[in-house]
Amino acid sequence: MSDSPQWFDEEAGPVVRPYALIRGRTRSSGDAFDLVATVRAIGDPSGALGPEQQLILRAAREPISVADLAVELDLPVGVIRVLLGDMRDHGLISVTSPSAGGSRSNERILKEVINGLRAL
Repeated sequence: MSDSPQWFDEEAGPVVRPYALIRGRTRSSGDAFDLVATVRAIGDPSGALGPEQQLILRAAREPISVADLAVELDLPVGVIRVLLGDMRDHGLISVTSPSAGGSRSNERILKEVINGLRAL
């Protein structure tokens, strides 16, 4: 028996730091993704993808938000954003921001919310 502590068992596999997945980058090319932006897989991967990108493509067969992808893959949102940027650059995903669907602030809805809060 060795004197050094065992940090994980043999079934755990290799431990890779999240920043290593994205080669130390903190931003992707292009615009940043909103947490509620919807991601959908659209392309067929022609080259070899990493396991995280394959998981993203599987999860994004149906529209899914950036935040939900981070939860699904158990990765920090910053890592997910960089991976998504790379995948968007290669035409593998489409990203729809919430502002593309219409105006974020609807005056009537905001007034109803305010009135509802006042009623409490």
